[in-house]
Amino acid sequence: MTPEIYAEWLRRQGQRVIRTESSYWHSEGMRVFQAFPYHWLIAPGAEELRELTFRHHALALRYSMAARAGLNPDDCYHVVYTGDDYDFDTLSANARNNVRRGLKNCKVFPISIERYVEDGWPLRLNTLARQQRQIKESKQDWGRRYSLASDLAGFEVWAAEVDNRLGATLVTFQMDGWAYMLYQQSHIDYLREHVNNALSFAVTQTLIRRSHIRGIFYGMRSLDAPASVDEFKFRMGYEAKAITQRIAFHPCVGPLINQYTHQATRYLSAQSPGSRFLAKAEGMLRYSLAGRNISLKAPDTARAVPESKGECQGMNLD
Repeated sequence: MTPEIYAEWLRRQGQRVIRTESSYWHSEGMRVFQAFPYHWLIAPGAEELRELTFRHHALALRYSMAARAGLNPDDCYHVVYTGDDYDFDTLSANARNNVRRGLKNCKVFPISIERYVEDGWPLRLNTLARQQRQIKESKQDWGRRYSLASDLAGFEVWAAEVDNRLGATLVTFQMDGWAYMLYQQSHIDYLREHVNNALSFAVTQTLIRRSHIRGIFYGMRSLDAPASVDEFKFRMGYEAKAITQRIAFHPCVGPLINQYTHQATRYLSAQSPGSRFLAKAEGMLRYSLAGRNISLKAPDTARAVPESKGECQGMNLD
């Protein structure tokens, strides 16, 4: 499947999508653009960046470049799996036991987007509540987002079902020879059944054995969370591929990006821990300043998510 199919899904949601020489770019709003396909490592030239900031009025650009020499691999990475096969030997000892328990307690199989939209809303609400994230959409808005993908090739929805009820779900998309784990959610009532372990294992094994899949992308280092949120994925056999995560601001905004604006944004984010906007803004400022070799600490308010809670988000698109 081509990136253009994914771009069409974003356009149907009302997002702006731009195609440039190096990549595609999309923006949910606030004129902040993310490059995709997300696994591409790009190096846009000065003219391309000027076109995005001046012609398309982008205030900030986020994209991934090849890892630079001396980079701490814990700072910037993509979470990926590129092995030839995937089985129990790939997992950590703890994850291996949890997967076996999960596969005994639930059934994992693909479901229709229609069922996901109809029955998945309680899982979304429960996942967001556990993450202490604010809910800014209705069931209708959330359902519409995924219903828009129902006739597009490459999208699949997987479920871990316990007693005929959804315990966890995972939306995937295949693009440019890679499978993307887009969004995973689960209900607290079934976490002790290890539904997330079973779901991630079964889906990864199925996808990696497809001949046209070169790798699986399970997300990138978050702007607003500690690296510990990815520990679940690493125990499930995924690895951190070092990259350089670049945040580029519009030339008119750049002079305002400094330690003082970062500290102010960090303070506001701490006062409103449920605000995804402030958390992302703090992360963007932190990464931008780090790119200028200014030493900064990660936010104190960031929360680690232990495996037992099953918080294993993919791309976190919403």
